[in-house]
Amino acid sequence: MNTETKPSYSPGLEGVIAGETAICWVDPDAGLLYRGYDIHELASHVSFERVAWLLLHGELPTKEQFGSFSRQLAEQRPLPRQVIEVLRQFPRGTHPMDMLRTGVSMLAVFDPDLNDHSHEANLRKATRLIAQVSTLITSGFRIAHGFEHLPAKPDLTHAANFHYSLTGEPPEDWRTEVLDTILVLYADHEFNASTFSARVTASSMADMYAAVTSGLGALKGPLHGGANQETMKMLHEIGSPDRAESWVMERLARKEKIMGFGHRIYKKGDSRVPMMRELARQLGQRFGQEQWVPLCERLEAVMEREKKLCANVDLYAAPVFCLLGLSSELNTPLFACSRISGWCAHIIEQHDHNRLIRPRSLYTGPAKRALPPDYWK
Repeated sequence: MNTETKPSYSPGLEGVIAGETAICWVDPDAGLLYRGYDIHELASHVSFERVAWLLLHGELPTKEQFGSFSRQLAEQRPLPRQVIEVLRQFPRGTHPMDMLRTGVSMLAVFDPDLNDHSHEANLRKATRLIAQVSTLITSGFRIAHGFEHLPAKPDLTHAANFHYSLTGEPPEDWRTEVLDTILVLYADHEFNASTFSARVTASSMADMYAAVTSGLGALKGPLHGGANQETMKMLHEIGSPDRAESWVMERLARKEKIMGFGHRIYKKGDSRVPMMRELARQLGQRFGQEQWVPLCERLEAVMEREKKLCANVDLYAAPVFCLLGLSSELNTPLFACSRISGWCAHIIEQHDHNRLIRPRSLYTGPAKRALPPDYWK
């Protein structure tokens, strides 16, 4: 049996460069750039629609391009009647991520560009997906809880329309601004688990919907997109800042994972945390629930002291979503409503410069061996 020199191995592909991208750079020293633009400047001054265009096209849109893109998103938001009917077939209370994953798969067959992987066709599919993923989330959630889905309002922004389609109420300006900031902060994050899953699927020249479905599957896990839902459960359990240290020390003694901390890339803190912390502070003051930020800050201090771990964006995103009145089940779907823009940009980049992603494994099983002499049919 031919043997190979034992290759180097990095569990979880940590530190392994698995590809090139011009879309996003995660700086280990707490920086994040979309197409060269700093995330703090984008989240402070640029709408999600403009950021989505930037991710897909490489440059910020002109006024005309922005207007055209906004109109296309509005036109593409309605779902095919058959998809709405399928959403009604799910058992009451089905998790929104399960409805979303199935809904994206079904949307594929209604897209006339499905099997055209050209750059222009992929851009058209990306626009449809960004528009319709938002509607799948809001319509799916309403249907799962016994309400009728609501038609989109074409005069509302993407963030405002998400709130309206979910609640039936046009949002206040401050609420739209908060949602828009969240969408920008979550729009992309380089080769994270869901994006890499989408790129692996796309590298086989599978269609964009198949690749996005792969991304959604990875996003649902509690070590990725599902982390913010688990983080809010933790914060509710702790309840107040004065209980934070004892709670953490008990869990660490049992070697349990503390949600909302640590990141594979960032070594000096998640670049998105300061803005999400400020959103949590502002919302806490608005609603008279100012305990969440001090609680999170106390957790940060204890985890830095005990484990040398910094908070990631999920620690503060969890109370932000809660204070906005969103069901915790919607935390991860809202993440997907934003990240669909990044996924589509990466899928387009993968198709445009494709090489099948096929890594090797390090075999740890038995050496070659013969069947037992009496083991014959």
